[in-house]
Amino acid sequence: MGMIKLELRCPKNVNGISIDPNPSWNFNDLMSELSSLENKLYNNGSDSPLNPKPFVKSPARDFRKIGRRGKNEVKAKAFVMRVDDDDDKMDEDDDEMDESDGKDGTEARSLVPVSRFTCNDIYLSESDDSDNEEMQQMQVSVMDKMGVVEGAFLELTHEHQLGVKEEIRNQLAALETQLVVEKEKSTSALVQVEKNTDARRQMDRKLDLHYQRKIAEALDNHLTAIQRDHEHISQLEERKIRDDAAVEEAKRKEKALQEEKLRQQKDKEEQEAAKLEAAKKAEEERKTAQEAEKLAKEAADKLDKEKAPSTTSAPNVRLEVKSAGKLVRATENALKLEERRLQTYKELEDRNQQLINSGSHTDYNRVERDIKRTISQISGTVENVRSKGTKLVEILNNPACPQSVVVAMLAKKVISIYEAPNTNFNSSAFACGHVIVYVSSQVPAVMDCLLAEFHKACIYTVPKHIMYSKAGFETEEAYYKAIGYREDGKLETTDCYLERLESLMKLYGALVQTDARVQNKHGLEEGWAWLARFLNGLPPNRYTAVALGAFLEMAGFALHRKYKNQFTKILNAISREFVPTLRARDPNAGSKITRILDYIESQKFLQEPVGWRLREALLSNSSIPEPEHNQQQYHQQQYHQQQYNHAPNRRYTYRR
Repeated sequence: MGMIKLELRCPKNVNGISIDPNPSWNFNDLMSELSSLENKLYNNGSDSPLNPKPFVKSPARDFRKIGRRGKNEVKAKAFVMRVDDDDDKMDEDDDEMDESDGKDGTEARSLVPVSRFTCNDIYLSESDDSDNEEMQQMQVSVMDKMGVVEGAFLELTHEHQLGVKEEIRNQLAALETQLVVEKEKSTSALVQVEKNTDARRQMDRKLDLHYQRKIAEALDNHLTAIQRDHEHISQLEERKIRDDAAVEEAKRKEKALQEEKLRQQKDKEEQEAAKLEAAKKAEEERKTAQEAEKLAKEAADKLDKEKAPSTTSAPNVRLEVKSAGKLVRATENALKLEERRLQTYKELEDRNQQLINSGSHTDYNRVERDIKRTISQISGTVENVRSKGTKLVEILNNPACPQSVVVAMLAKKVISIYEAPNTNFNSSAFACGHVIVYVSSQVPAVMDCLLAEFHKACIYTVPKHIMYSKAGFETEEAYYKAIGYREDGKLETTDCYLERLESLMKLYGALVQTDARVQNKHGLEEGWAWLARFLNGLPPNRYTAVALGAFLEMAGFALHRKYKNQFTKILNAISREFVPTLRARDPNAGSKITRILDYIESQKFLQEPVGWRLREALLSNSSIPEPEHNQQQYHQQQYHQQQYNHAPNRRYTYRR
């Protein structure tokens, strides 16, 4: 709190005593100074102006009017005391007096007449804050002897105290206001801090979710990569196992081929020995016959009549058999395989007939319907191939029905369903090839029976062809029946026969080129052997042209992928030898020739056939690699082919 300067409203020189008040005095200093002045005055002991009589207590003036008058107005009023029984009424009277003062604009109040008291010995201080009795006694003693100057000082001191109190109250009010404002600010700051904390917590939660999502994505990517690596490793292992199995199978087949060659050589030696033995026996019989003729001259006439039918019929029989043997065009190995398969299949059918005639209670019709429905529903999807193959294996392994009977039913139904072409034939044929390979890996007898049914339905799956000869066949219808024409009231037309021939050859080509997770017992090696036997043994005509075109369309892509240059040599030989011979023999085979030439010249063997790849994946994703062929490679192969020998009577062989 700052210092307040007190300015006395009285003359600065009283009775020769100068007054120089110090604004920094406190009340104690003022009292001590007044005491010293009183002592000086009383010590003089005279009634001169310097030694006045002791001050008489004058009535207390109204201190509230002291600062409002002019400098020269010093008008004292008597001390007035009002005593009322009701303090509240007295407070109301005071308020009314204050209001009346404010309305009239005068300095004096209108007071009710009361008794006046003179307090000569008692000084009543207006200060309610002091409780010190000694200080009150000192003030009483001073007031008893106080004059004008002392009263002025007292009034100024009192006013100063009131101002200090008012200032203190104002400062307290200001501090309270400031405290309220600070409290409001603190409250708003706390609210803002809580809001910021909530916002920060929400942001942290979002960041945590974001980081967790990132971590989950990274973990998922990592697990996906690990799974992909495991799948790749498993595919590599499967491919290695399959390659090892293929090598072992090749070794086994090579060994079997060598054994077959040794057996054939042994058979030739035995045949030569048999021929020599037969020649010796014939010579002995001839000699015996000559001797018998000499001995039977007497009965020559009678014997001539008896021997005439036998001498004329035996040569005719031998001639017919010899002529029929010349009519069949096929390689020796192909005919042996056909004979063995048909013989095995005939034995199986005889055994099945005995089982059926034994009175078994098995519902064979229901089994046959199940097989037909399952085969008819085969389509070019992975899941369908897997489910239909599993279904057929379950039917074959059903103990309620003999397996041999079900195998024969399956072979016949496959041929009967796929011998008629449809709009989606290629796709279903490739899918059927996968199903057959899978089923034959579980039941090996299925493949042999199916090949026998192929040979019975189409002689070009052997491959073999029967030439027409008037000496060999009584009528043309007999010849057509021999090569596979069907008779339903009347003989079918050539176009119908060629359509059925093409469908069966497409199914056969799709079967031999199938490369799946399991081993194909009649795979590309057999397809390559079929192509060599076909070109070496069969003559070019409309039937063989249709069979060759259908087979190349389905199996050419896979054969080229495996045999590459050797296969292109075969195609060049076909365009150089087979096609010109066909054009010279059958001028009406133009459409067949165009089809074969278009396949070779357009290099369709470099493209996957329609339906070759199953729509999702093959039975094994690694079973059939991606094509790696291009135009430049094919032209290089053609360039190397020009260096190849062009002998027309070359025999085609196949390599494993």
